[in-house]
Amino acid sequence: MRARVAYFGVFTALALIFSYVESLIPFQIGIPGVKLGLANLIIVIALYKMSLREAYLLSVTRVVLSGFLFSNLFSILYSLAGALASLTVMAVLKRTGGFSVTGVSIAGGVMHNVGQLIVAMFVVQTFSVSYYIPVLLAAGLVTGLVIGVAADSMLRRLTGLEL
Repeated sequence: MRARVAYFGVFTALALIFSYVESLIPFQIGIPGVKLGLANLIIVIALYKMSLREAYLLSVTRVVLSGFLFSNLFSILYSLAGALASLTVMAVLKRTGGFSVTGVSIAGGVMHNVGQLIVAMFVVQTFSVSYYIPVLLAAGLVTGLVIGVAADSMLRRLTGLEL
């Protein structure tokens, strides 16, 4: 039990460090709201190394803590919607067994952006922001691919780590 708590703490710290590092990187490609999502690397690894319940708890903890530390309350709402949509889809795809880690991550990247777009539609009370869907889907695909390749590489190295 103590080991699980320690690993959860380490995963939380890593996710927060990655969130902080990402906040320092001037990653501007001219598309508002598009980020690489480095902390999602830890979430994908947690999905494969922890229980689903722990992965959800880690994801929510990371969003809330990084939101208060590096952003604002409003961004927590967007990030939480994206994180929960992403993790839910990734968990379903992982459970089917028909997708690689990279494929699961790509779906998660796309769904993260879809979740945030749904919240934006409710906040601004219009569907006019849906014009942004193609851009966000492409961005989610690319960032999900990058995170998925990195997660797959990390998981291959963490073969002895069983939680």
